[in-house]
Amino acid sequence: MSASQQKNRLGIVIAGLLLAILMASMDNTIVATAMGNIVGELGGLDKFVWVTSAYMVAEMAGMPIFGKLSDMYGRKRFFVFGLIIFMIGSALCGTASTITELALFRAIQGIGAGALIPTSFTIMFDAVPLESRGKLGGLFGAVFGMSSIFGPLLGAYITDHIAWQWVFYINLPLGVIAFCMIAFFYKESHDRSKQPIDWLGAATLIGAVVGLMLGLELGGKTFPWGSWEIIGMFAASAVLLAIFLYVETRAKEPIITYGLFKNRVYATSILTSFFSGAAFIVASVYIPIFVQGVLGGTATNSGLVLLPMMVGSVVTASFGGFLMTKIPYRNIMVSTLILLVIGTLLVTTLSPESSRLQVTLYMILIGLGIGASFSVLSNAAIHGISTRQRGTASSTLTFIRSLGMTVGITVFGIIQSNAFTNKLADAFAAGGAQGGGDMAFGDPRELLKPESRASFPAEVLDTITTALSSSITLTFALAAIPAVLALLVAFFMGRSKLDLSAIAKGEEGQHASH
Repeated sequence: MSASQQKNRLGIVIAGLLLAILMASMDNTIVATAMGNIVGELGGLDKFVWVTSAYMVAEMAGMPIFGKLSDMYGRKRFFVFGLIIFMIGSALCGTASTITELALFRAIQGIGAGALIPTSFTIMFDAVPLESRGKLGGLFGAVFGMSSIFGPLLGAYITDHIAWQWVFYINLPLGVIAFCMIAFFYKESHDRSKQPIDWLGAATLIGAVVGLMLGLELGGKTFPWGSWEIIGMFAASAVLLAIFLYVETRAKEPIITYGLFKNRVYATSILTSFFSGAAFIVASVYIPIFVQGVLGGTATNSGLVLLPMMVGSVVTASFGGFLMTKIPYRNIMVSTLILLVIGTLLVTTLSPESSRLQVTLYMILIGLGIGASFSVLSNAAIHGISTRQRGTASSTLTFIRSLGMTVGITVFGIIQSNAFTNKLADAFAAGGAQGGGDMAFGDPRELLKPESRASFPAEVLDTITTALSSSITLTFALAAIPAVLALLVAFFMGRSKLDLSAIAKGEEGQHASH
């Protein structure tokens, strides 16, 4: 095969991987926008949380397991498996007639996404030439970040102009394209050796993740935080986690290899991704709510306000990927995470009097601060890791980042909700405004609708927006804690950088041993 044919083949493979990552990572955000219409048609307002949590539980539980299996049996088969399962789940979701059915079908989708995302990143590292890994790592990271921006906008458009079912059906033609690109053009070059599967480790990990996710998702919504149901979920999760950690010390081929954590770059990359993910998701979720609920923008405008953050993240994701061969991972991460901390601190100064220009500038800073983590950490996590363990290393990073985002938005969501409710109760209890009692104890999302805002007396609206603003800025202030922790951890990454010659020698040695 000529060099030009190989280059064309690789371009098709990369396009297929990017399409698959965009589909799987965007699915939660695109569905969230359509949930109002879905619940309106299917009913089940008390169960709609399961539509999101079922997908996330299945996805997160599958990531480290499929990552390990891809190390043992090859990337391609698990990418194709994940894509087919994801498409089957998408097709079923569009046919759901009840909210319970939809939640079940979303779990099937999540299993597919749990195989798709980590294997996509690992195939990229395996397939592309060494000199292109940094640049393409930046591109992959940027696409991962873009999903949180374009998902809500695309979901709103499809729901308003077509039908909510097409939020799921759109995955079918895209999935077929991605399938053809990988199935026919990606040729796996590494031999694999069959090894025993750690079934007990897989079962206990899935149980621990399911218990944690359901406890976080249902706590304070379906059941009180102090109820025996929630306490039982957290307790079961803790017990299963302890069993999993013990089992992994005995397994011949553990799902998560403790030896990897002896690699300082790997260990610090994992921690940095957890903390930075928790800080980033708070900004992604609450900036649009601030714009819509406090400044009075529309739903579309509140989504578009995130575009500057996306642009910022693409810039540093790409630039960070380019710099990895020139300066240490630590230097890139420290310099960008400083911007994340500054941006997070600046959004704590927002108020009802703030301008859209202020919000835009702060979002650009946060985007610049988070972008490099998508590309640099993905490469740093496999630094010095053998080819046969890359799937495990890459999937564990993705799993930990997703866990950081999930725990972050749940914990900070509780803080914001309680702060908002308490501030409203204090304001109206003081008798300073009349007519806001229903809002204090009803659904604060009514404040996000322009028609609802117009129905409030000016004094009441001012009181409510002030309470919402202060609750969000309090949440931002606390979100600065994980941002600072990510920065501190990054200082310990050492002086390692993407050394192409060393990697080439290592890979040649591994190929020769097969």
